[in-house]
Amino acid sequence: MKTSVSKKLKVGIVGTGGIGRGLAKLLVKREDMVLSGIVTRRKGRIDDLGVSQDFLTTDPERVFAASDLIVVSTGDPIYSTEVIAKAFEYKLPVVTMDADTQVVTGSWLSKRGVITEANGDQPGCLAALNKEVIQMGFDPLVYGNIKGFLNQTPSLEDMLFWAQKQGYSLSSVTSFTDGTKLQIEQALVANGLGLEIVQQGLVGYETSDFEKGAFALGEIAEKENKVISDYIISRESPPGVFITAKHQEDLAAELKTYKMGNGPFYLLYKPMHLCFFEIPNTILNFINQGEILLDNGASPTVSVGAIAKKALSAGSVIDKGIGGMEVRGEALKINENPEHVPIGLLSKVQLKRNIEPGELITFDDINIPDSLALTAWKSILAEKGAKKESVQR
Repeated sequence: MKTSVSKKLKVGIVGTGGIGRGLAKLLVKREDMVLSGIVTRRKGRIDDLGVSQDFLTTDPERVFAASDLIVVSTGDPIYSTEVIAKAFEYKLPVVTMDADTQVVTGSWLSKRGVITEANGDQPGCLAALNKEVIQMGFDPLVYGNIKGFLNQTPSLEDMLFWAQKQGYSLSSVTSFTDGTKLQIEQALVANGLGLEIVQQGLVGYETSDFEKGAFALGEIAEKENKVISDYIISRESPPGVFITAKHQEDLAAELKTYKMGNGPFYLLYKPMHLCFFEIPNTILNFINQGEILLDNGASPTVSVGAIAKKALSAGSVIDKGIGGMEVRGEALKINENPEHVPIGLLSKVQLKRNIEPGELITFDDINIPDSLALTAWKSILAEKGAKKESVQR
């Protein structure tokens, strides 16, 4: 990490999606930080950028040379891995709001430079809430995400409608709707906080009662004798994240006094996640205190595999895994599925055989282009002692 920084911290951004644009608008109004540049892959003018077009460049190294720190949010693990690795060559610390990348190559990247996931998205919010909960003496059982709606096989027509209505990209809306994004987020939480998952695809307890759902997952965790990463599906529940925990019995009366209920389970939650609005505080804690809020862990145990949404034909090409119409992501245990393809690596891959709906795609099923991200994933598997022959082109 750079030790000499200017009075105003020079922050570069990689990515011009909603997170990057929002952060840029925040930074240009701050007195303690300046926006040093924005790396984009888009050509020409970005009309809804919100700041001067002069900040834009397609040359990452131009921004790296002018920055003290880089924030990466692209949702593209293959691209982000290359950019972050290059930033490390400039000795730059990196903040991500990019769980998609963290769960594929974050463990490899963290051995090559200083990197943390930011507060603001669900994984960072859970990591921050965890710090508070632990300091209050609670014993967490469940680290939970709250999903209001889930459709694992949405139609293209519906996704185009909602993308236009909500102002998100088609891939973003699709990954939210089919659950891929949630599975990725909870895999990062599991790896970063040393948790387990109960089953492939997680439990996803459906409920109209927030507390009931959180406690039901607590009972499952206790029965399994595990501390778990999971989620509830509930239209009626508030947005945000939660932790289901227990506490010492001789403080039950005091917790009841403070409106925490009768126990033995207690629900602690943050009813919001404000994404880019929370990144500046992560940056300050990162630079001033060296705080790594969350990363993917040195040796991840959970990944997110690609499950076919429909019948796929041999010879066809999957252009994009995350947010595509062909596959969706499911969290799984790496040691039980060492041959699976992380959904974040599915970019312009050709199928070798027919795939049935519901099948998990493996490396034996595809021809996959070389990339630094693929090299990183192979390295992670090799370090874990997985069979090298399971990752073949």
